[in-house]
Amino acid sequence: MTEIDPQKAVDYLRDNAEKYAEAKASRVYLEEFRKSKKSLLMLQSDEKTQAGKEAYAYAHDEYIALLDGLKVAIETEETVKWQMIAAQARIEVWRTQQANNRTIVNSTR
Repeated sequence: MTEIDPQKAVDYLRDNAEKYAEAKASRVYLEEFRKSKKSLLMLQSDEKTQAGKEAYAYAHDEYIALLDGLKVAIETEETVKWQMIAAQARIEVWRTQQANNRTIVNSTR
């Protein structure tokens, strides 16, 4: 088993906190902007019914591009989130190993 360096894990968490915040902000922004974009596109539509306007908005290239951007934002956020969770898990494993080592040392005295 390789030795876990808890400081490297803590450094990773610290160094990537801003990246995670930016990724989450982008995702939330795009989720909220999606509603505005739909409304703007519905206003542009020449359709007479609400259903027609809505279909126009959902099928519009700009709306589809927004969804593609949302997909990338979610992927980025989730990647950073799970990498940070893995770093936290490494710290917990290290703590457990240290506690186990203390137990072994104390039991052999």
